Amino acid sequence: MKQLLAILILTTSLSAQAQQKWSLRQCIDYAVEHNLQIKQKNIDRQQREIDVSNAKNARLPDLSASASENFSFGRGLTAQNTYTNTNTNSTSFSLGTNVPLFTGFRIPRTLELQRLNLEAANADLEYAKNNIRTQVAQAYVQILYDKELCGVAQRQIDIDSMHVFRLKEMLRNGKVSATEVAQQEATLAQSRLTATQAENDLRLALLALSQLLELPSPEGFDVETPSTGALGELEGTSPDAIFAEAVGVKPEVRAEQLRLQGAEKSIEIARSARYPSLALQAGVGSNYYNTSGFQSDGFFKQMKNNFSQYIGLSLSVPIFNRFETRNSIRSAELNRSLQQLSLDNTKKNLYKEIQQAYYTAVNAQEKYRSSQQALRSNEEAFRLMSAKYEHGKANITEFNEAKNTLLRAQSDLLRARYEYIYQQALLDFYRGRDLTLKL
Repeated sequence: MKQLLAILILTTSLSAQAQQKWSLRQCIDYAVEHNLQIKQKNIDRQQREIDVSNAKNARLPDLSASASENFSFGRGLTAQNTYTNTNTNSTSFSLGTNVPLFTGFRIPRTLELQRLNLEAANADLEYAKNNIRTQVAQAYVQILYDKELCGVAQRQIDIDSMHVFRLKEMLRNGKVSATEVAQQEATLAQSRLTATQAENDLRLALLALSQLLELPSPEGFDVETPSTGALGELEGTSPDAIFAEAVGVKPEVRAEQLRLQGAEKSIEIARSARYPSLALQAGVGSNYYNTSGFQSDGFFKQMKNNFSQYIGLSLSVPIFNRFETRNSIRSAELNRSLQQLSLDNTKKNLYKEIQQAYYTAVNAQEKYRSSQQALRSNEEAFRLMSAKYEHGKANITEFNEAKNTLLRAQSDLLRARYEYIYQQALLDFYRGRDLTLKL
């Protein structure tokens, strides 16, 4: 039996060592690489690259070839001014090109617009990555908090188990009643229920993070528990100061600024329709004709003799197009106004987020300090109550009340600590710094 127990312990130890625990950095990097929303944004960015390529290529000449074969039959007018039934077939080939020389600045402005759209798509991609980073960090902190609660719940079970054992010994000696033992056993059962709930919360937190990472299953997934130390203080700053830094580095603001510039370019593109356009055209071609009843040269001879070339300029001057150009310009100007409002709204939302994070961090810091004091007071109160209970000057109900108050104080301290840790990391992230937890 002892050998079997040793084997089980060894197997459990090896399994625990084989299970890899993920750090916050590993979780963030993996989520950024595998998240489906980020992949969608990356595809959108690649599409913008294609749009830039198309805009560049609009400057190049085009080249097209055509061939046709025609048959005609029935009565027709002849060279002798008489009508007769004839069959005619003709073959033609042509090769032509069109080179845009001037398009009212539409081509360079379109290229600038597509480049701005590409930069905006890059900013959107980074914004999507930032969203995933903050979600992963929040889920990571929740796991650490739930692990701490599991530890608190287990300590509660240990204390209650110890007192159940002690009371049973005292019952055998006739020093306590069976009612007190039953009461303490009920307390132990409640502690085990609390521990079970804490373990369930931990499993759900691990599931939430594994889903953010797009893992197929949370089985075997766990995170590192960093070494803890004294928490840093909030730097002497304000939401306005943080916002002043954030507005220059946050990708969502950058994306809206680029789209506003793109809206300006769209107005210029619409105005390009007011200008004339000039194009160079050139081409070569040849034909073959054959009419029944008439002698004609062979195919290759006709193709050689009928070979022709052309080159010319085509100028198009807009005069009136049913106010289409005017309305296109007005529509582009309205879109610019909408984009300006979108930029203002993005900045406003960012400021609100920073305000929320800042004051939540301040409240968590104050609550953490108060919880520390409350924990010290409750630890002392529990120590005194334990001494009174040991000497028979307090009953089991008073002892359990002091113990439960201490455990609540421990839970409140943990909640305030991890809330402060996350909000402090979030404030640094708004400033453009790496998302790290200052434990």
